[in-house]
Amino acid sequence: MATHRSLWLSNVLGDEPDASALAGRARADVAIIGGGYVGLWTALRIKQLDRSCDVAIVERDICGAGASGRNGGFALTWWPKFPSMAAAFGEREALRLVTASQDAIKTIGSFCTQHGIDADFVQRGWLWTATSSAQMGAWEAVVRSCERLDIDAFERLTPHEIAQRTGSSIHRAGVFERDAATVQPAALVRGMRAVALRQGIRIYEHTAVRRFSRTLPVVIETDQGSLTAERVVAAMNAWAVGLPELHRAIAVISSDIVATGPIPDRLAQIGWTGGESITDSQMMVCYYRTSRDGRIVFGKGGWGIVYGDRIGPSIDRDATRARLVELDFRRYYPMLSDVAITDDWCGPIDRTMDGLPLIGKLGGRDHIFYGIGWSGNGVGPSVVGGNILASLALGRNDEWSHCALVDRPYRSFPPEPIRFLAGQLVRGAVIRKERAESADRPPNRLDVMLSGLAPAGLEDKL
Repeated sequence: MATHRSLWLSNVLGDEPDASALAGRARADVAIIGGGYVGLWTALRIKQLDRSCDVAIVERDICGAGASGRNGGFALTWWPKFPSMAAAFGEREALRLVTASQDAIKTIGSFCTQHGIDADFVQRGWLWTATSSAQMGAWEAVVRSCERLDIDAFERLTPHEIAQRTGSSIHRAGVFERDAATVQPAALVRGMRAVALRQGIRIYEHTAVRRFSRTLPVVIETDQGSLTAERVVAAMNAWAVGLPELHRAIAVISSDIVATGPIPDRLAQIGWTGGESITDSQMMVCYYRTSRDGRIVFGKGGWGIVYGDRIGPSIDRDATRARLVELDFRRYYPMLSDVAITDDWCGPIDRTMDGLPLIGKLGGRDHIFYGIGWSGNGVGPSVVGGNILASLALGRNDEWSHCALVDRPYRSFPPEPIRFLAGQLVRGAVIRKERAESADRPPNRLDVMLSGLAPAGLEDKL
C-alpha cells in the first residue's frame, strides 16, 4: 500500500471513510480491477449505457492512490501523436481518435460542472517548448502534418512570446495547443468516486487482487474473499505488468514531481500568469504548471525504472530523484532560487513502446478486457479508454468497440532481466545526451545511438 501521498491527494482527503474491503463472496455483472481514471470512467460509462448493469470496482489502496492521484494534472489531446497514429491507423481513424481526445477534455470540464466537483479544471492550453538548441523545432513533424490537412491545432509563437508566457527566457521557441487543460488530479478522481457511489457502483477499497481465473465466469480472489463476474476489465495501470499476458507489453518507469509553496506574487513578477501547462522537448521530459493557490508543480518522467513487477515504495517517493528534478526546476527558473520546495512525490508510468495505450481482449478472451499503457498521458485519453472498455464489456457493436485502438498490434519489450538492464543502459545514455544538449554541447555519438532505442514519448518529435 502507498505510504506517501501526493500533495494533491493530501489536500482532498478529508473525514470521508474509505470504502470497505471485500469480505466473503460477492458477484457482479462487470468487475473492474483498478479504481483510477480508467476504471472509474469505464464504470460510469457502463452505467450511462445500461443502468441495470451491476458494476463493482476493486482497488488495492484507495481510489486515486496510484497514478490518477499522483500525476501532474495535464489533460492533453493526442494531437502530438497524430503522425504516428496516422501511420498506424490511417489518417481518417487517427483524426477521429484525436478529435475524441479533444472531446474528452470537454467531457471532464462538463462532468465537473454537472456534479459539482471542484477539481480546478482550467482550459488554458499547453506550451510545447525548446529549452536548448537541440530541441529547436522538435514539433515540426506534428505541426506540418496538421497544416497539410488545414488543421490549426497549433499556433507558432515567437521567442519573445514563449519566454513571456513561460516566465523564463530559457524557453527559446515553442508552439501553443489551445485545447489542453489542467486539473487537480486527485480532486477529479475522488469526485468521480463519489459520483460512482451515488450511481450504485460498488467500490471495494483496500482490496488487493491476488489472482483471477480466465474462466467464464471469472473468479477474482482477494485476501479476504472473492468476486465472481461475467465480465472483467483490468484497469490496473502499471500493475498490469504482473499479468502474464501483458508482462512484456509495458515497462514501468517513474514520474517524479516537486512543488513549491504558494508564490502568486512571484509568478506575477515573472509573468507566468496565463495558466498554461508547459513541457520541454527532452526525451526525459520536464513538465510543469501552476496551481490555483500559486504553486509551481514541476515534474520529470523516466528517472526511475522498475524491475519486472516489483513496484515498491520508491515509486511513491524517492528523495534522490526529487533532488534531481529540483535541479531542472532551478535551471529553468533561476530567478526563483530562493523559493523553497515544500513537497515531493512520484508515481508509476505504464510506458508502451509507441507511447499509445493498449486496449483489448486479454489473451483473446471475449469476457476479459484491459486498458493500459497510457504512457504518462492518461488524464484526458482515459475518458476515451472508458468509452471503449464500456462498449467491449457490454458487448456493443459501435464506434468504440471497433476503433483502431482495440487489439492493435504492438511491439513488446524484451524479457527480464534484459528489459531492466537495457533500460538502465539507455536511460544513462539519454541523461548524458540531454545534459550535453542542455549546455549546448554536442553529445557523445554512442549516447545518441543508444538514446534512439528508447520508447516513444508523449510527442512525435523530429
